[in-house]
Amino acid sequence: MLEVKVLCEAGYEQALYGLSLSYNAKSENMPARATQLAHKGEGHSKFLEAMMVWLDVRAPRYFWQEADTYRISTKQSESTMHTLLRRPLTKEDFQQDPDDEFGIDAGLLYALNQHIQTKAFRWVKRHLPESFMQRRVWCMSYKTLQNIWYQRHDHKLPEWHDFIDQVLSQIVHPEYIKRPEVT
Repeated sequence: MLEVKVLCEAGYEQALYGLSLSYNAKSENMPARATQLAHKGEGHSKFLEAMMVWLDVRAPRYFWQEADTYRISTKQSESTMHTLLRRPLTKEDFQQDPDDEFGIDAGLLYALNQHIQTKAFRWVKRHLPESFMQRRVWCMSYKTLQNIWYQRHDHKLPEWHDFIDQVLSQIVHPEYIKRPEVT
């Protein structure tokens, strides 16, 4: 299962200070204005680019392929180059679907572990399933998070729903990310 932990947030005060310059106002008067502008786009919400968040994310490789779409961020990963041959793999190392008891074919897991034992890195790397779970520290702006919400909140992969729900439940200002309901 995909797991997200917010490690750190920074830049809120600085973003509001920058926003206050546009209005020749005090930054302490900007929270209401920021809420009004957060979803306007077209440059009105550029203050979100100054608000940063660091996430610890554990997700399957197929999620990371799509996450790489968001290049306005930095990622540091659990490197397969340095960690893949260190220990035998278990079924917990792979995404498990609720309707699939095991999650990975037992024969494939056995073959992977046989090749890990003989340090056959290229073989293991080539045969590693997309369901292999990998951790990354992912640093991005609130603007990038907002783009992820706009583009992925109704995505067909449930991992995007899990990612968004977990992020929104942990960040300080989720109101800047999720578009308010239009009445």
